[in-house]
Amino acid sequence: MDLHLTDRVAVVTGASAGIGRSTASALAAEGAHVVMVARRADELTAAAEEIERTHGRLPLVVVADLVEVDAATHIAAAVRAHHGRLDVLVNVAGAAEQPGTVLTEEIWQRQFELNFHAKRRLTEAVLPLLEASGRGRVVNFVGLLEPTVVSAAQAAVAACILWSKALARTVAAHGTTVNCIAPGRVDSEQVRRSLPDGEAKQAFIRQRIPAGRFGKPEEAAALVPFLASEQAGYITGDTISVDGGMHWSI
Repeated sequence: MDLHLTDRVAVVTGASAGIGRSTASALAAEGAHVVMVARRADELTAAAEEIERTHGRLPLVVVADLVEVDAATHIAAAVRAHHGRLDVLVNVAGAAEQPGTVLTEEIWQRQFELNFHAKRRLTEAVLPLLEASGRGRVVNFVGLLEPTVVSAAQAAVAACILWSKALARTVAAHGTTVNCIAPGRVDSEQVRRSLPDGEAKQAFIRQRIPAGRFGKPEEAAALVPFLASEQAGYITGDTISVDGGMHWSI
């Protein structure tokens, strides 16, 4: 299937590792001009160089910490200066507090900054470019849908999902779609910190993941090129789980 993404411009946050890195690679494989955003300059540059070796085009690298209020305008300015337009925004960057963390006011504020406000600010900053495209796409990675304990990150995820649905209705007349992807346990740095290899991980899989394994970053990323495509132009305001059935077994 030709997804018609050749020469489309796509911004991917959290692009130095995990799902973000796989998403950038998946879009580049479809011929898109990718703008990779992350905090860690060395890892981000290495990821961009790997994409160039694999797909023949060097992505634009923008080093930014998305919880900084001016990061969104910085990224938007870099996109305008380098490409002059934007077709796709993929908000991947996010993180959850470790299980058992005492939820202080600082943690609540930081989780909402990273998992909701950072996505909102960047989307708002580039929305004029997306609307000018005539077929803009916003994809927000939001994490697990069903809470098992009180979690600041999951509360922020809920805010992001509701905001995304409302935004989808607001921008639909411009041909712009807004969707969320809710990955379950995907093998990544963050997940390995909370569930390293061992019996606890295997017990978690047995109890909660019918597919019998953690997902791969590229499996979560694989949905993005389709949602970014013309074929997905009538899909908006939705949240799609990529979790091996995990959300049915909690």
